[in-house]
Amino acid sequence: MLYLVTGGCGSGKSEYAEELVCRLARRDGIAGKLYLATMESDGREAAERIARHRRLRQGKGFMTAESPYGFRDSRLPALCPRGKQEDTIVLLECMSNLLANLMFSGGMDAGAAAEEILARTEEARKCYRHIVVVTNEIFSDGSRYTGETEAYCRALGWVNRFLAENADVFCEVVYSIPVFLKGETACRF
Repeated sequence: MLYLVTGGCGSGKSEYAEELVCRLARRDGIAGKLYLATMESDGREAAERIARHRRLRQGKGFMTAESPYGFRDSRLPALCPRGKQEDTIVLLECMSNLLANLMFSGGMDAGAAAEEILARTEEARKCYRHIVVVTNEIFSDGSRYTGETEAYCRALGWVNRFLAENADVFCEVVYSIPVFLKGETACRF
């Protein structure tokens, strides 16, 4: 199943997504929890956020893969090396970082980066029992952007819309409270 978790900065979406993975693992008897961390450390602020996220998932049994290019990252094992991985849940944190990395570090234009993400996510969906994707709420800050930033925002909006349409479960986390917009509500806790 594909779970999409969105919310604004500081909404509690990451903490909720981690707890969701842990609950799904317990419910379904799944041993493996793979955390695909997409944030690149490019300064003090990023390093602090990465350290905070590491502390949040400490003791939860996640195997972390620093994977700035998501499912495409060459440092990851090939998808489906032994067929469907029923014994692993994947948490991709976070879609907005992944898109930015592909566009600004990877040199892809917005459309190509968005297509790459969607294709790789669909491939991964065939391989893992559950995938939980965290993404950011965009276009709600009331700001106008131009150039590459506008292209990035539009591409993220397109990716988010596609993932929401195709997700089995979609929720927005507001003040650490998940608001379910689609799918099973058994994920409430």
